[in-house]
Amino acid sequence: FSVDSPQPSPSSPKSQLRLSPELQASLSTAEQGPSPVLSPVLSTARMDNQEEQKHKHLPEDKAYFIAKEILATERTYVKDLEVITVWFRSMVIKEDAMPAALMTLLFSNIDPVYEFHRGFLHEVEQRLALWEGPSSAHLKGDDQRIGDILLRNMRQLKEFTSYFQRHDEVLTELEKATKHCKKLEAAYKEFELQKVCYLPLNTFLLKPVQRLVHYRLLLSRLCAHYAPGHQDYADCHEALKAITEVTTRLQHSLTRLENLQKLTELQRDLVGVENLIAPGREFIREGCLHKLTKKGLQQRMFFLFSDMLLYTSKSVTGACQFRIRGFLPLRGMLVEESDNEWSVPHCFTIYAAQKTIVVAASTRLEKEKWMQDLNTAIQAAKSIGDSSPVLLGGPVCTHTSRSSDEVSLEESEDVRGTRGSLEGSSQHRANTTMHVCWYRNTSVSRADHSAAVENQLSGYLLRKFKNSNGWQKLWVVFTNFCLFFYKTHQDDHPLASLPLLGYSVSLPREADSIHKDYVFKLQFKSHVYFFRAESKYTFERWMEVIERASSSPERPPSFTQDCSHLSPGLEGEIRGKEECPSGCMDKNL
Repeated sequence: FSVDSPQPSPSSPKSQLRLSPELQASLSTAEQGPSPVLSPVLSTARMDNQEEQKHKHLPEDKAYFIAKEILATERTYVKDLEVITVWFRSMVIKEDAMPAALMTLLFSNIDPVYEFHRGFLHEVEQRLALWEGPSSAHLKGDDQRIGDILLRNMRQLKEFTSYFQRHDEVLTELEKATKHCKKLEAAYKEFELQKVCYLPLNTFLLKPVQRLVHYRLLLSRLCAHYAPGHQDYADCHEALKAITEVTTRLQHSLTRLENLQKLTELQRDLVGVENLIAPGREFIREGCLHKLTKKGLQQRMFFLFSDMLLYTSKSVTGACQFRIRGFLPLRGMLVEESDNEWSVPHCFTIYAAQKTIVVAASTRLEKEKWMQDLNTAIQAAKSIGDSSPVLLGGPVCTHTSRSSDEVSLEESEDVRGTRGSLEGSSQHRANTTMHVCWYRNTSVSRADHSAAVENQLSGYLLRKFKNSNGWQKLWVVFTNFCLFFYKTHQDDHPLASLPLLGYSVSLPREADSIHKDYVFKLQFKSHVYFFRAESKYTFERWMEVIERASSSPERPPSFTQDCSHLSPGLEGEIRGKEECPSGCMDKNL
């Protein structure tokens, strides 16, 4: 590619990125801005019959459905790469917003990976088409396997290790550049508000390394399925060996990259935080607690790191942002249960070096998770050294009254909140983990985030509302604790989304009157959805990944909270980047 070119030029002889005609059309669309949301009109009754007839002709081999999962998730992954290689590239070139050196670093590391996966996706699509289609008996066995393609491509992936290892450098340099280049900062924030950027932008930079983990898990499933005498057995085991070598080599890089991404995301989203990214600082848990103040219990968003506990409040200006209220160093901290002392359920007291605060969790399990992580982090912090955490360049909180209101950093937060070209903007991403935790009154740990990485899924499902009759076919992507809904797998952006933290997944009850096979039920309070899979395998996989990713080991399967304080945006669904009234999926889907 040419970083000096005023627009992406795939046909340029110097171009390293050779885009297909279809993607050139996508790039042209990207330059014009996001395409409008379409409202599919679906004949649900006819769709039921069509789907049932189609399912009768599907292959029954479990290996076929594993291969189909590889195809479905690869389609989503390539689309995720295009968020950077096509859409973000188009914006920064159009706005001339990115320094040439950073352009080279970013796209020279992501373009070759993107090109490889486009080729791999094409191979898998062709093989699945043959697997599903009619063929003569002597050829059918050759078509009904996937190991040969996986082995060839997993071995090729080993050659991309150097690219994967540089992704944390790319993430670091991108963050540095946005701090020093207001034009890039503005373009970055504007891009995150577009529908195509359905996750925080820097999350997409993690996708290549995370995808390697998915290959290993999928290949492990194939290897467990095949008997030693099967024609695909040897290839799949060799492919698993090849990708395991890569993931083992990159495991430390992935852990470091995920932590860096999380710190970068929080530094970008929290108002008043200047130096959150610091050597040795690790993210541990984020979530909602209620802090005891002179005004009573006040909802606060807490963030636990390896060296400090940071707490924030939601902005009162109407912007969907969180402002820092205080931070406490872990060195010298003590945590004690205090239910009896304060007559507040699920209450505990945090004694810091120069300040004491009393907080209440939403449930006993939430309290136990916070106390366990706090105590573990406090013990680990004893070996860090005697340095104090620095966020704003000012002193650590000095107020010691148990019930005092937060005043330690509020004097300066209004001034600091005006920094940055878009910091005061009322538009903001509303479906980040931080916001979902706030509205669902829960928390998410580093371990939860790691589990979510391993439990991602894509595919077509039939969806039914509690009070509707027909089923609608949708392309569904589950990632980052959230379901994203598309009309087809070819769509560039989701029509709607449903954050699943707090939802329970179960089988329908008799009272639900669901007379179909392979249906699972999602419920949060009075919000109920039914989803229908095409086979026993896909049904079990959707149940499995949702349960594992949306319920941490300590969280009960049905996590129901009083959400009378919940905004309409998250109590309903969040469409694109805006909060919308409950039931917006009815209007758009």
